[in-house]
Amino acid sequence: MVNDLLGRGLRDLRISVTDRCNFRCRYCMPVEVFGAGYAFMPREDLLSFEEIVTLTRELVPMGVEKIRLTGGEPLLRRGLEDLVAMLASIDGIKDIAITTNGVLLAHHAEALALAGLNRVTVSLDALDPTIFAQMNGVGAKVERVLAGISSAQTFGLPVKVNAVIQRGVNEKEVLPLAHWAKATGVDLRYIEYMDVGESNGWKLDQVVSGDEILAILAGEFPLVPRRPAYRGEVAAHWRHVAGEGEIGLIRSVTRPFCQDCQRLRLSADGKIFTCLFAAEGHDLRGLLRGELPATALAATVRSIWQARSDRYSEERGQVTRPKAEMSYLGG
Repeated sequence: MVNDLLGRGLRDLRISVTDRCNFRCRYCMPVEVFGAGYAFMPREDLLSFEEIVTLTRELVPMGVEKIRLTGGEPLLRRGLEDLVAMLASIDGIKDIAITTNGVLLAHHAEALALAGLNRVTVSLDALDPTIFAQMNGVGAKVERVLAGISSAQTFGLPVKVNAVIQRGVNEKEVLPLAHWAKATGVDLRYIEYMDVGESNGWKLDQVVSGDEILAILAGEFPLVPRRPAYRGEVAAHWRHVAGEGEIGLIRSVTRPFCQDCQRLRLSADGKIFTCLFAAEGHDLRGLLRGELPATALAATVRSIWQARSDRYSEERGQVTRPKAEMSYLGG
């Protein structure tokens, strides 16, 4: 086990498998920046599945037991179910999840479930077709995402839905999403609009706070809070009094949870980031592709984590620094 300078252990590894995405959501990959001419990573720069597995094996003795595959859009990475199967075979890995926009999920749900995937998180910011099409930036149809969710459930994959709520954009979707999630047996988490990366034009007055969202929900649903299931659970949760299901709030802006963050992020080209809001990562690709023993890789990661002191969300407004794009390092 290894702790950082604030006593936080290393538990979760979030692996970005590609920086490409088939959406252009304004809060993540606005088309003005990520347009037709944008230069994504060359394929040869991406870590191979074998390299990802090598690094993961070295992290398990340090405390990593949960894996989340992210992007970009991870289902754009060919053969992703093979990576899931490889990760599932590692002793000590207890949970493998994926975060996806859901458009391709119906085509992959069965293969992912058979490979050993444990859970799916789908990003769904609106049910209204017009609002959804505007937010995803490419006119994608919400029906395809809903079909993907249904397919995942059919093959036994528990589904959570994440909804980023931005003032003036989709705050009217809070209640429709809650009614739909309760009816379909999906756990729903609302996320405060965050200042990730440098391209989304974030402003504080566009944040719909978790307290505002909870007030909207409380007028419609009887809810009772539940205790965190583990240290580092980023969402505060409420259970429905009538019926099953949960609603969560991820309040990184108004109620930071840096003191319990146990996440390490791996970019698709082999850099590790110790914070979602970090400016730069530590490049491990050379170690993974070099002649050095695995012990050198483990020692490098251990020293990076032990030197970690990140707490950006607690310092927001007090510090100014450039930040890597979320589509690059994974959400």
